[in-house]
Amino acid sequence: MARDDLGIIVLENAKEFGEKLQKNLNKIRNNDENYIIPITSSRFNNGEGKVIIGSSVREKDLYILCDVGNYSITYNMHGKEHEMSPDEHFQDIKRVISATCGHACKITVIMPLLYQARQHKRRGRESLDCAIALQELERLGVNNIITFDAHDPNVSNAIPRLPFENFYPTHTILSKLVKQEDIDNLLVVSPDMGAMERARYYAEMLECDVGVFYKRRDLSKVVNGKNPIVEHVYMGADVKDRNIIVVDDMIASGQSMIEVATELKARGAKNIYLVATFALLTEGTEGFMKAYQEGIFAKLYSTNLSYVPDTIKSQEWYCDVDCSSQLATIIDALNKKKSIQALFGSREEMAEELQKLKS
Repeated sequence: MARDDLGIIVLENAKEFGEKLQKNLNKIRNNDENYIIPITSSRFNNGEGKVIIGSSVREKDLYILCDVGNYSITYNMHGKEHEMSPDEHFQDIKRVISATCGHACKITVIMPLLYQARQHKRRGRESLDCAIALQELERLGVNNIITFDAHDPNVSNAIPRLPFENFYPTHTILSKLVKQEDIDNLLVVSPDMGAMERARYYAEMLECDVGVFYKRRDLSKVVNGKNPIVEHVYMGADVKDRNIIVVDDMIASGQSMIEVATELKARGAKNIYLVATFALLTEGTEGFMKAYQEGIFAKLYSTNLSYVPDTIKSQEWYCDVDCSSQLATIIDALNKKKSIQALFGSREEMAEELQKLKS
């Protein structure tokens, strides 16, 4: 039986996803109850902001949904249009928590794209942003954190007493890919050593072999904050005439992913499918459009867990994977105080279902 204490606060940056989440919760619970609690987020002309919650959250099991990667949200500051950054989105999460005034019985923060996930470890005199942010949420009284495909799940060590649920959209992505694409004679490839564990997981689900590229970098130079890649060295099975899935957690500029696909194509690969949980595409789509037109890759699969503009979703080389049903199932189980172990997905169950889809 559905509990009546469930409340969801959806920040403006996750509005579209929140609407789909609401519909899926209604479907799961077979009702028409509105679980979304209205809020007003406003800005003063100097950039300072505030949040007002539109109805009571007293004794609510409260879930705060925020897409810190949404770069389409703007406001007027000193007479100029200003795009909100991840820092400002994260600040709004804290404003919402503050506005609850401690009345919620439980607060869960949902950041599908984990804030500052790539700044998760320290080398020398540099900031440790992700760990500090998680500790900040803990001090504000947050009871649980939900994210997807964290860049490094070990960052949860920064908050050893706070639940940190890191889910993967692997099953959701593969279900769609298997239905739509040719996956005979398949090989999964990791674009670098850091993504190897993820690639192995995909390979186990699909019961196929796995390969990996090693990025040899020029450590004597720093370009745009990182050492430039000199060469992609491939290690693994022969790729000639094989369908390839190249998988990673996120695509930033996409340059490295395109270089890997180009190298695979030069080695005789058949169809190349690029897969990433988050398609940030920070340097636009020109490189992907050019690579697609040249036949370098067949399709890019990514999720709606973080903002992707409609101009990209409408491209024939892009496939949007909706994960709102998966998150709705997670919220429903947590609210009903059920075990969520099964929601992480066993490899055997996933492999069995994917085998049925392939058949």
